[in-house]
Amino acid sequence: MTDMNTVITLKEVDYEQPEGGGVCATKHAWARVPPEPSQDERAALKDKIRRLLKEKNAVMVSHYYVHPDLQDLAEETGGIVSDSLEMARFGRDHAAQTLVVSGVRFMGETAKILSPEKTILMPDLDATCSLDLGCPADEFSAFCDQHPDRTVVVYANTSAAVKARADWVVTSSCALDIVRALKDKGHKILWAPDRHLGDYIQRETGADMLLWQGNCIVHDEFKAVELELLKAQYPQAKVLVHPESPAAVIALADAVGSTSAILKAAQELDAPLFIVATDKGMMHKLRTLNPGKTFIEAPTAGDSATCKSCAHCPWMAMNGLAGVAQVLENLGQAGANNSQAIAVDSAIIDRARLPIDRMLAFTAAIKAGQQHGSLVPHFGAA
Repeated sequence: MTDMNTVITLKEVDYEQPEGGGVCATKHAWARVPPEPSQDERAALKDKIRRLLKEKNAVMVSHYYVHPDLQDLAEETGGIVSDSLEMARFGRDHAAQTLVVSGVRFMGETAKILSPEKTILMPDLDATCSLDLGCPADEFSAFCDQHPDRTVVVYANTSAAVKARADWVVTSSCALDIVRALKDKGHKILWAPDRHLGDYIQRETGADMLLWQGNCIVHDEFKAVELELLKAQYPQAKVLVHPESPAAVIALADAVGSTSAILKAAQELDAPLFIVATDKGMMHKLRTLNPGKTFIEAPTAGDSATCKSCAHCPWMAMNGLAGVAQVLENLGQAGANNSQAIAVDSAIIDRARLPIDRMLAFTAAIKAGQQHGSLVPHFGAA
């Protein structure tokens, strides 16, 4: 989403794709690296976006991992910065008819599933996710067919087609509660796609779980040995870890949880210093909400050219101010190719919405004070 004179850099990215749910093969993908605008260009782009959001009856929804400019501008203009599900839920309930989703493609698809009547725009539709890439719908469906006795539970970081094959969709904030409730009802689980998160849930709940062997290229690179050395260097620090990380890293954590849980722990734990094992895009919100505290990135495997992600998702990095401005400018223009709008087949939307609605009903029941571990009537029978 740049003009013809802009030089675009492509970054090669390796990710793992399980074959038949088991042994992983290394696959290759790429990510665009948008040029960083100057201070004057940033100011002009922000002004343009503010104006276009009003003109086009649009709202920005941004993930915690995208550029700080996109986070701040979303909140400033009445949008939201959050995790993927809350982004979609906010967009569904907002009066705007157009949502500009700054994140990766599965987030735009989830927004479209919950708001099929709305236009869902993304700065770059090629922004994807290693968990999504590593769990192709056809291969995953065949894997599910091999295990018909298992309840299929998939993480939100998957395509609309994979969600449509699931009985339940979960996020990292509600996965433990939902799997524990299913276990208590005697369900055996088929889990996808992140093996580290699945392993963590299995250890915590004791559920019978068959795991798809995908991983997030960001969290998979956090290393326990280096983290132990950093903890020794800063003994007063508390360690916050996202459960997509390897088990040895999780074992060193003072708090484990979703992006929202990490934010909550940082605010509530009585410590001046934190080591954080998640995408470094999260640092902006952590520092903004906790100005008196210091946050250090957890160490990853390799450095610079020798690491896959260096603790920042290369596809999240594809989101930029210029892309947001351009998709808004093109919206509704005569003859404009609305190629940045998310499209999902209506049949897939109808099927994918069922497991998402189960999750929403379950989490709403917990918020309403219903007992943890109870499945919501009419939604929990999958």
